[in-house]
Amino acid sequence: MPWNETCAMDEKVRFVVAFLGGGALMTELCWQHGISRKTGYAVLARYRAGGFAALEPRSKAPHHHGRAMAPEVREAILALRGQRPRWVPKKLRAELVRREPEGSWPAASTMGDLLRREGLIAPRKRRSKAAGPRRPLAHADGANTVWCTDFKGWFRTRDNLRCDPLTVSDAYSRYLLDCRIVPPTTAGVRPAFEQLFRDHGLPAALRSDNGPPFSAPSCAGLSRLNVWWIKLGIRIELIDPGQPQQNGQHERLHRTLKDETAAPPADSAAEQQARFDAFQLDYNTQRPHEALGQTPPASDYAPSPRAYPDRLEEPWYDADHEVRRVRSNGEIKWRGSSVFISKILRGELVGVGEMDSGHWIVRFFDYDLGLIDRTTHKLLRFGPGRPKATQNRNSVTHPSGP
Repeated sequence: MPWNETCAMDEKVRFVVAFLGGGALMTELCWQHGISRKTGYAVLARYRAGGFAALEPRSKAPHHHGRAMAPEVREAILALRGQRPRWVPKKLRAELVRREPEGSWPAASTMGDLLRREGLIAPRKRRSKAAGPRRPLAHADGANTVWCTDFKGWFRTRDNLRCDPLTVSDAYSRYLLDCRIVPPTTAGVRPAFEQLFRDHGLPAALRSDNGPPFSAPSCAGLSRLNVWWIKLGIRIELIDPGQPQQNGQHERLHRTLKDETAAPPADSAAEQQARFDAFQLDYNTQRPHEALGQTPPASDYAPSPRAYPDRLEEPWYDADHEVRRVRSNGEIKWRGSSVFISKILRGELVGVGEMDSGHWIVRFFDYDLGLIDRTTHKLLRFGPGRPKATQNRNSVTHPSGP
């Protein structure tokens, strides 16, 4: 039963004083104060244990959490973290379970909370970008619709020389177009693609990860290699960071390539390249592929009808855009100010169009690079997400696709 609707502390004091005065029975006192006999005796017990101060309201929270982490569990987690300071909670838990399968180990999230409280996990600093929805990855519904490219993880041949295999495959037919040891730079990769384009024609899209030389920390993530591909009329597809499954079939090819050519590595780079060449021929013409109905990739591949051109096209922008050429320092002249765009685009033509908000959007072909703030005349660069602007995107032309 509750106390009467006055100050609860005052009611308790009056109750105790009345009882100590001896003028009424316990049953009568409890009835007068609107409480049960059980509550009355509990109040008296608290008074006898600590005086009137003990009658103050107490927190109903438990003194000890029923599922609190045991001290020995806590110490084991912190000790392992000290030995493995780079391990995340999931790895720590897996190792502790392996060591003591019968132990009562908390969830990885609980371990993460403990490490944060102990200052052993620092929140990651997030860079702010004007991120928007990415262009969806194209569906490979025919040969040369999408080519996939990447560098298989580097390794050393037995003569201790570094080996970086560049791989290119057709997403539809799984045809391995090239596997070549080249430096992982624009200067190393471009000649390999020039030869591919001459031998097989141009694809509609090229899909890669966000690492160099396929991407760069510039406007929309474009690299010099991307700029060249875009001017050839090839759509650029960058997968999300940390999402290799978006290029999954190409990653699976890398596992087969490693098992059959680099485990163990060859004695020299020349011998390793000979292994790659033999694998490429066998993979394309002999090895059955489950996704192709157990037929080899060569049975589903044909060269692209788009030939490699002798000259690159310049972008064209409609009357809603003002055209500027990017200077050697990466800047353009805009409304009396110099606005830095990107050194990646030096010498290239960009279009600048006014938005409904009053800001100006900067484009290279149909790739949105960023917004020039109407007040500061500074460029807010877009990330690799290629945000779609509200202004008409059909106002830009580029070399036609297949």
